[in-house]
Amino acid sequence: MRYSKDHKAETHDRIVKNASVRLRERGAASLGVAELMKEAGLTHGGFYAHFASRDALISEAFAHAMQQTTGRWRKRAEQSPADKRLASIVNGYLSAEHRDDAGNGCALPSLGVEVSRASPKTRKAFASKLEDMIAMLAEQSPDMPAKTARREAIAVIATIMGAMILARAAGTGEFSDEILSAGRHAALRGENAAKPRTKKPKAKAED
Repeated sequence: MRYSKDHKAETHDRIVKNASVRLRERGAASLGVAELMKEAGLTHGGFYAHFASRDALISEAFAHAMQQTTGRWRKRAEQSPADKRLASIVNGYLSAEHRDDAGNGCALPSLGVEVSRASPKTRKAFASKLEDMIAMLAEQSPDMPAKTARREAIAVIATIMGAMILARAAGTGEFSDEILSAGRHAALRGENAAKPRTKKPKAKAED
């Protein structure tokens, strides 16, 4: 049976999206091609009609996950007053909801270490999307010189990524919440940092 180009593109996108979730949940080593193809309603042999190799899929999945985060950050910024945009991004990122939903969250804390062991193509895709994230955050500091805004954006990303890694490693209790709070305070230098929550509502991650 022959499928239209649109159908093939939709299937391709669905495989990439599912792979990006699995990557963030389990890591690249546990990404099973057979499982992904089954979820897409295809056989294992159909994989190569969409991707040249497993590494090619991983590269696209990395890029998709990071692009998703940048899009969420931009949406948060657009929905916030100009002087609260960075705080909105940081507070949403270092939240219990994001911590507890790695599969739909930011790729950086889940996959950052793995990128250094990935193929050159994957590292290149990662670097490109990271540049997009840095540029997007730098835009939230229009009063700063461009180089200063970029440096601050890099520092914020490094801080919130590191805090999320530690918070997830610490579990979901008070200690983990304390790490999230400290990360918010450090990234925002105490300004507009959300206070720790006493109750954590169930919600989808908003990184």
